[in-house]
Amino acid sequence: MEFSPGGRFDLDRCISNLDTVVRVLFGEPVARRPSPADGTPEDNLEEAARRQAAALMRVNHCGEVCAQALYQGQALASSNEVVRRALDKAAREESDHLAWSAERVRELDGRLSVLNPLWYAGSFALGYVAGRLGEDWNLGFLAETERQVEQHLDGHLDRLGDRDTKTRAVIEGMRREEAEHRRTAERLGARELPNAARVAMRLAARVMTTLSYRI
Repeated sequence: MEFSPGGRFDLDRCISNLDTVVRVLFGEPVARRPSPADGTPEDNLEEAARRQAAALMRVNHCGEVCAQALYQGQALASSNEVVRRALDKAAREESDHLAWSAERVRELDGRLSVLNPLWYAGSFALGYVAGRLGEDWNLGFLAETERQVEQHLDGHLDRLGDRDTKTRAVIEGMRREEAEHRRTAERLGARELPNAARVAMRLAARVMTTLSYRI
């Protein structure tokens, strides 16, 4: 069950959260905005390059599944309306990233990760715990998550090099918005996380990206 900050059961928000879970894990994501790759011609990629790009975009799709769960857990635990609005706005933009990533995986004849439900559950729990620690830590967790995602996307761009301009366009569009989410969290009062927490987040992300690249 879900309760409002005042302790009352919030049926509408509970239904909305359940709808998010079903849509993210089992539905066909639909973007509200055009993909950054729309209008970009498809490169004539060799099979090995297509497989690599599809695997990278599968990792990115998995990251967007995690982002939906994180924001959902953080918003659920937050009692600050300004923070909840910021999280909801970021989640809406990330839902477009989810759709863009899934679309690009399909275009590259790839597949999505079968481990997405596991990542969703773990990310939701992490987001909820972060939210219960207080708004400054909640925002700090958001800022650090987005900072690490930016670095992760930079690494994908490096691996693609000058090849596959269509995949690059998607990743570059996502990276710009991840950076804006980080800046928003910092403006709202994000607290810098301890180094041990940042290292733990990097290790967890490495496990997720390594497995989802293959499975």
